[in-house]
Amino acid sequence: MFDGFDVSWPLRLAIGIFTALVAVFLLAPSLIVVPMSFSASELLQFPPSEFSLRWWQQYWQSDLWMPATKTSLLLATVTAAGAVPIAFAAAYATTRSLGWAKLPLYAVLLMPATVPPILVAIGLFFVLARMHLVGSFPGLWLGHTVIAIPTAYVILSAGFARFDFTQEKAARSLGAGWWRSMFSVVIPQMRFSLLSAALLAFLTSLDEVIVSMFVGGGANTTLTKVMFLGLRDRVDPQAAVISTIWIVLVAIVVTVVFGRQRQEHS
Repeated sequence: MFDGFDVSWPLRLAIGIFTALVAVFLLAPSLIVVPMSFSASELLQFPPSEFSLRWWQQYWQSDLWMPATKTSLLLATVTAAGAVPIAFAAAYATTRSLGWAKLPLYAVLLMPATVPPILVAIGLFFVLARMHLVGSFPGLWLGHTVIAIPTAYVILSAGFARFDFTQEKAARSLGAGWWRSMFSVVIPQMRFSLLSAALLAFLTSLDEVIVSMFVGGGANTTLTKVMFLGLRDRVDPQAAVISTIWIVLVAIVVTVVFGRQRQEHS
């Protein structure tokens, strides 16, 4: 960063301290829930006056939290499976196309990420209500897929921007059909971007609460909705348990994504 510049050690020290303070400021609100999840108190307390595993035990044995956790994990998996192929096809088309339709298509694909989430949720509710899908797993899947497509599309568009399409043309010129060139040339070259898009689409669904509030219900209630309703009525310490599990999942996904990106650029 400072190549070609004569930077004194006090300035380097000041920049290092500032960077550390910013990192603490960003991470502290998230990491503070970890010790709170091991508190013996009936309410959220920091620092805990006494430690216990009672809230972890209640979480694993709960008839409310565990089904919601399974629903959220399954929903995030199928959301990634649905959003990534759509985003891949859209990114491929918009990257290859130079026509007038490129910009409008780009705007449509990113609209769920630019429109306020509450408006997206209300629109999805009325559409899915007409299809009798409110409160159903397919309805939740459709709503979460709409929300996850922009994230996957942005990642895959960046991947296609670095892709050399002459490789695909060479394969086609040697007799490979479209499907064969796609699965033999394009997809293998895009595997890291596809993995990153799938993981972040998974996290997008896992973290989504507003659409879940409007569309989910009954046996198809997500964990984020249960957390929201629990914190609305009382400050439930089990929310700290869920947050700790979420932090671990996010840390694993981010580590995998950045590790793959480093491999791709090395």
